[in-house]
Amino acid sequence: MTSRVMLISPAMSAALREARFDDGCPVDPAGLRLAEAAAGSLPAADQVLVSPTVRCRETAAALGLDALAVTEPPELAGLDVGRWRGATLAEVSAAEPEAVGRWLADPSSAPHGGESVAGLCERVAKWLGTVADPGSGASGSGSGSTGSSGPGSVRIVAVVEPEIVRAGVVRALGAPESAFWRVDVPPLVATEFSGRAGRWNVRVGRALGE
Repeated sequence: MTSRVMLISPAMSAALREARFDDGCPVDPAGLRLAEAAAGSLPAADQVLVSPTVRCRETAAALGLDALAVTEPPELAGLDVGRWRGATLAEVSAAEPEAVGRWLADPSSAPHGGESVAGLCERVAKWLGTVADPGSGASGSGSGSTGSSGPGSVRIVAVVEPEIVRAGVVRALGAPESAFWRVDVPPLVATEFSGRAGRWNVRVGRALGE
């Protein structure tokens, strides 16, 4: 079975602009307008998924995705940064420079008390594996289905936190986890994955509406 997964990053918010670890702030009005302008440009999907955050929910709504069809699988939750949540990277770097340096250099470290980058990559890789094999119990499987794909294929559209996109690209391409921070994910960009478990093709991010 061929799986097609489109991961969409959320529209601009104050936290994204300030390089602040997500604190639940909403999307900016300008970001919402850009998302609304892109509504209708997305392909029909068998499943619509959203990271369980305010900015991802608001982006999905602005894009016109059917709220009744949206599910929020825990596998697509953003990176848990523990006690750093709500602080800017600059603030944390000033207060805990050694911890930040270790976190950026070692994907297996989690000095903030939350989840490591390596753990996030593994979580997203497992999710991609279930997507490629729906019979294994993919999160959201069956719920919110529009029946849009043809026989032998499934299409998923998901509005997710930028780090979910990074982790997906790293694992889909078989890159080392140290490459995580080298994947840029601007706001309101779609990155597409197609293929089967263990063999994915990646279409690099494109701005919605283009």
